[in-house]
Amino acid sequence: MNVYVVESKSQLDDAFSVRKTVFVDEQMVPMEIEIDDLEDESTHFVLYLESEPIGAGRFRLVDGIGKVERICVVKHQRGTGAGKRIMDAIEEYAKQQAIPSLKLNAQTQAIPFYEGLGYHVVSDEFMDAGIPHKTMTKTL
Repeated sequence: MNVYVVESKSQLDDAFSVRKTVFVDEQMVPMEIEIDDLEDESTHFVLYLESEPIGAGRFRLVDGIGKVERICVVKHQRGTGAGKRIMDAIEEYAKQQAIPSLKLNAQTQAIPFYEGLGYHVVSDEFMDAGIPHKTMTKTL
């Protein structure tokens, strides 16, 4: 498994394909919410198993804090460490940019995963795209 910072249209298409599979097809998030107007200002990541795209995520800077978004792994690769690989790559990217802390809005079912990576819940539950979430943060 290898994570790449997206540098080409084909890599971006692969990242969007994984996001569509997980969020639109599986979780029923409308496509117009999933692919939004923040794509161009984001740094995208894509995870491959050999040549198959199996995971994705994006990162952007918001008020000096790194915002981790759209973390996803295709169903048949969950539980393999794929999600941790994506998160490790994003955290390393943030450290290289001297960004001191990260935040993300985690689906409540994914909170234990993010807690295992050192993130802490800092909000009450809220709904996003019809899915319950909580905001989490981590100091790098």
